[in-house]
Amino acid sequence: MIDRRAKIGLVLPAGIDDPFGHGAYLGIDRAVRELDVRGRVLAPTPKEGYAPSFSFLARQKYDLVVATGVLVVDALDAVALKFPDQTFAIIDADHSALPHRPRNVHGIAFREEEAGFLAGQVAGLALDLGPGDRVISAVGGEPVPAVQKYIAGYEAGARTVDPNMTTLRGYTNDFFDPLKGRSVALGQIAQGSRVVFQVASACGLGALEAAKEQGVWAIGVDVDQSRLGRHVLTSALKRMDVAVFDTIERFVGGTLKTGDTSVFSLRNGGVGLGSFSPEVPPSVVAAIERVTDEIVAGTISIPTPIT
Repeated sequence: MIDRRAKIGLVLPAGIDDPFGHGAYLGIDRAVRELDVRGRVLAPTPKEGYAPSFSFLARQKYDLVVATGVLVVDALDAVALKFPDQTFAIIDADHSALPHRPRNVHGIAFREEEAGFLAGQVAGLALDLGPGDRVISAVGGEPVPAVQKYIAGYEAGARTVDPNMTTLRGYTNDFFDPLKGRSVALGQIAQGSRVVFQVASACGLGALEAAKEQGVWAIGVDVDQSRLGRHVLTSALKRMDVAVFDTIERFVGGTLKTGDTSVFSLRNGGVGLGSFSPEVPPSVVAAIERVTDEIVAGTISIPTPIT
């Protein structure tokens, strides 16, 4: 238990406006308001590297330093070893993913496959809203575990609606450049995709734009992206705001265990779906609610590797 105002640092690889990082920002913002902690957010560029930001916050005696994304695992691992008395947490990575598994780091993982499965169900049911080929697609960023779990769930969910569904997938190998997301999505749409699921963070915003221009459906990722248009059927949410706030709350209360991993799922509100497009009929929403209950109850098994 900390008996003074805790200092919390958050390092965001792409800033607070990036779809992936914005949720984490909302979590620390809520903690500042509700838990009376002091917060600071740093957004280094990939060229700068992330280790200097982690080291800076550690030297400034921030009580908890929160990292975001599997791409920063190596940098955090190295800094955590240099500052063994400092507490760190990393979003989107199991503690076992760190090469040296420092005992002063807490991992934060998500059941992305659960949100992906629901998104795939929505995609499959949306094909009945109009004529066309039974084809859907996913635009991934880099093929990191979280992206792969989203896509595995998405494809599995769609095939429960129609076992003969054609599913396309492609990767931009980038999380930042929207033009790359747009290019991959346009290629998939040319092959008949009628629903494009973006799993590429800011890069995927280009995929959503391409879907709108070509008159096909889209599904957002990580945060609710319904504001981008009625063509966005829904979004597969990764509630980083919930995870960050929960982590800070437990740290301040003295119950956060380092050398361990917290898992956020449908059951504890860590993943889910965002707002539905007005174009989605109530029958589809009701069907998704039933499937959600079945996943929480454990009656649906969802694959995590892509098949």
